[in-house]
Amino acid sequence: MTNTLDRILKEIKPLDTKATAAARQRQDNLTKPRGSLGRLEELSIQLAGITGQMLPSLEHKAIVTMAADHGVVAEGVTLYPQEVTRQMVFNFLGGGAAINVLAKHIGARVIVVDMGVVGGFESLPGLVCKMIDFGTKNMAQEPAMTRQQAIDALQAGIGIVSSEKNNGLNIIGTGDMGLGNTTASSAIFAAISGYSPSQTTGHGTGIDDRQLAHKVKVIEKALATNQPNPKDPIDVLSKVGGFEIGGLAGVMLAGAAHKIPVVIDGFVSGAAALIATAICPQTRDYLIASHVSAEAGHALMLNFLELKPLLNLNMRLGEGTGAALGISLAEAAVKLLSHMATFNEAGVSDIETPEEKGA
Repeated sequence: MTNTLDRILKEIKPLDTKATAAARQRQDNLTKPRGSLGRLEELSIQLAGITGQMLPSLEHKAIVTMAADHGVVAEGVTLYPQEVTRQMVFNFLGGGAAINVLAKHIGARVIVVDMGVVGGFESLPGLVCKMIDFGTKNMAQEPAMTRQQAIDALQAGIGIVSSEKNNGLNIIGTGDMGLGNTTASSAIFAAISGYSPSQTTGHGTGIDDRQLAHKVKVIEKALATNQPNPKDPIDVLSKVGGFEIGGLAGVMLAGAAHKIPVVIDGFVSGAAALIATAICPQTRDYLIASHVSAEAGHALMLNFLELKPLLNLNMRLGEGTGAALGISLAEAAVKLLSHMATFNEAGVSDIETPEEKGA
């Protein structure tokens, strides 16, 4: 570990039980049958515990979309050419991607981060450069990155959160872009969970069944070649991960340390959550699973993480699109907690206890 990572890990504490209890008490006194708002009630209570505020403010919202390339693309695991990663970064910066539309819809800013895109970029407005290298190595042949590069990726994510706090940051959504990153995510999941690659691997960008079988074999080869240690998440990240996955794991760790809720997107963000929670299990309490994606293995991954998704919309785009929708629900949850009247405030009769009925 290094000083920055060590410091952040020491700052991750349990949720604020006083704020959680206060929020739960208020929920139970709002003008509705108790529990009738279901997950929205649970979400508002979790957000109170994360922020340490009975009535959290989510005014400043940001989606952190990290991009990086993967050397394993050379194995033919995706339908699209590798240059699509770079082209999509330009699309993000130009405001033309799905995440731009949904971020605008919820009033969030999009932070686009180059974690290691092949070809790189000149200095561009709106692009944060945290490049580790021009993409990872081909994990089917050798480790995806060095251990130091894995640590650098984690610290890059931590740095993003620390700097963005200065611009106001109450809630974070995680997003990704990188051809080959579902292959890396499937490998991470298999390595940490012990599930077989056939259980953790899906169709990614839309490959057919024959290509899927090949993708599974590539992952099996990567795991056999590199032998990642499931008890050492940084080793797993370095052997079969991606720079953007490491960066997003760093975002999650920093969010937990700074008491900022982190709404995770789909399968790739889930892989980052596996790394983050393996490094520090307490981080899980600060994560909100926005949706279960259509990518095979994601439901299994969320179950392994013990995270319950808010939505199931058959989405599998990435970019932070599901996280944006999850943030919208988080904001709705805290507004209900804050702005609904209690029975006493509204002059509405609450349920009668047996004692009040004279029983």
